[in-house]
Amino acid sequence: MSSRNLGRIVFGDTINTGNLLSYEEANGLLLDWVPNERLRLHMKQVAANMKAWSIEKEGADELTARKWEQAGLLHDADWEKYPDDHCRIIIEELERRNIDPDVIHCIASHGPSVFGVEPESKMDKMIYAIDELSGFIHAAALIRPTMYEGLEVKSVLKRLKTPSFAAQVSREDINDAVSRIDVPIEELIQFIIDHQKIVS
Repeated sequence: MSSRNLGRIVFGDTINTGNLLSYEEANGLLLDWVPNERLRLHMKQVAANMKAWSIEKEGADELTARKWEQAGLLHDADWEKYPDDHCRIIIEELERRNIDPDVIHCIASHGPSVFGVEPESKMDKMIYAIDELSGFIHAAALIRPTMYEGLEVKSVLKRLKTPSFAAQVSREDINDAVSRIDVPIEELIQFIIDHQKIVS
């Protein structure tokens, strides 16, 4: 069992369904908890991918899209300051603030092998898939002179087969996550390239 296993699978209270942090509150928490600009960028990229996927692929309404976006934005909020208690601290903070339980469960399930929480909803499954691939794709872009411009899916797939490249990214987790969403990995990679390249 992972030392960061959360030891529970129920989060928040359904009475708080629909409650979200305002954009100002969410960004304030991000600035306060995440000094590392590279980590903040990763979280913003995941948020942008999640919001875009919910709207373009799931037909989400405004509130649902905000839920997807907020889960993406805050999923690693405690990683830098509390690495040994990631993601327990952010979950407890959002429960204290009476945030929608769907958002909290989504954050809790973004690494099932680590946190012991299985992705259940489509939002849960997509954050698991997008999180690992987003960081990997950004690493692939960083080593190119033109960054995202001209970055092709086949290049990302080739890097995935190179264990020494971005070795900290679990290929096993990527394969597991993609197997849960019924979306070809090529399609997801292209989607992420298209949507996170403009995030700064």
